[in-house]
Amino acid sequence: RSPAGMLLVAAGLLLAVAAGGRGSPAGDQESPPGSRFVCTSLPLDAAGTGCPLPPVPMQGGALPPEEELKATVLQLRETVLQQKETIGSQREAIRELTGKLSRCEGTDGKSAAGAWKNEVGKGKDTMGDLPRDPAQVIDQLSRTMQTLKDRLESLEHQLRANVSYAALPSDLREMLQRRLGDLERQLLSKVAELEDEKSLLHNETSAHRQKTETALNALLERVSELEKGNSAFKSPDEFKVSLPLRTNYLYGKIKKTLPELYAFTVCLWLRSSASPGIGTPFSYAVPGQANEIVLIEWGNNPIELLINDKVAQLPLFISDGKWHHICITWTTRDGMWEAFQDGEKLGTGENLAPWHPIKPGGVLILGQEQDTVGGRFDATQAFVGEMSQFNIWDRVLKAEDIMNIANCSINMPGNIIPWVDNNVDVFGGATKWPVETCEERLLDL
Repeated sequence: RSPAGMLLVAAGLLLAVAAGGRGSPAGDQESPPGSRFVCTSLPLDAAGTGCPLPPVPMQGGALPPEEELKATVLQLRETVLQQKETIGSQREAIRELTGKLSRCEGTDGKSAAGAWKNEVGKGKDTMGDLPRDPAQVIDQLSRTMQTLKDRLESLEHQLRANVSYAALPSDLREMLQRRLGDLERQLLSKVAELEDEKSLLHNETSAHRQKTETALNALLERVSELEKGNSAFKSPDEFKVSLPLRTNYLYGKIKKTLPELYAFTVCLWLRSSASPGIGTPFSYAVPGQANEIVLIEWGNNPIELLINDKVAQLPLFISDGKWHHICITWTTRDGMWEAFQDGEKLGTGENLAPWHPIKPGGVLILGQEQDTVGGRFDATQAFVGEMSQFNIWDRVLKAEDIMNIANCSINMPGNIIPWVDNNVDVFGGATKWPVETCEERLLDL
């Protein structure tokens, strides 16, 4: 029951008891000592005619709760006005009945006031604490109604909050979907990066494997050449090639060819007294470019280095009929070049075919200048003299290494073209002879 309904029941019961006390003979005199009163609760429809009860609105009616409360308040106001005089005239009877009820016991030994508490007040004794002024009743009912209104507003707020909470999972799902989409994109990006790294690593591994295989093949070829042992010389590299005449048919040929090079060092020993000019100690031609690498001293011109048909003049002087050690270095980066004679650097320069890699698969000829790959020699450009220890590296050697090679401190064969008997063929009357020792060549300087 609502607080307003409970208050109406309590008021009706109290007025019924008060009316019964006035109508009995014992109501005008004090109760004898030791007497007991039996209190019995009255049903709502058994109230006396002197205390009419207003009809209590039934829960679950067609009217909304606020309209029911308003109707109840109006009915209560009418009832209070009707009972105003009755309440004023029966104050003494109420006090007397309150004293009697305090001593009244029920059949189960519990106090009527306690039973009343359990039934109506839930722990609050309202029998002796009734409002003395009808205005207080109205105020109390107003406060009760306000409390109910507050509770209704609170329920509405909770309902709106619940509606917003019900919508939250949908927003949460959308947010989670966005987050999952972002995570998926990040994951795909990371997978793509890993795939790129894997591909790059595979390419690097393949390049490294190819380089290793090339080095192993070169080593195996060198070992095979040494194992054949068919050289007529005491050591496979202790020989020289002699080209005594200026013709277009005496020459030597290197069996091996060059790979693609981005730098190189060429070193050789040579001796010549031909004039004018010693001719062409070596030339390298590739399809489409007969002058890929050429070292030449022709006529009265200074000795020249040609790379991809570009020319640099070298400050070398080697036509005195003595043995000289010559080294030439070059790198595609800015076309830098260096010229060494007998271990000393005599010149350097740049811009000689810069950024041009040396093409692979050509023909390397000793003693002749090629106008086509491997042929069309010109006798006026032929080398006249002797040469030995022709070696090529795929890098720029350090100056100290070149000095050590020139002064016979170390024997350092080329890693691309080494000077070995089985790697050199001679044609047209060119011959191979045992060469003087390195120390004997030094004494000839």
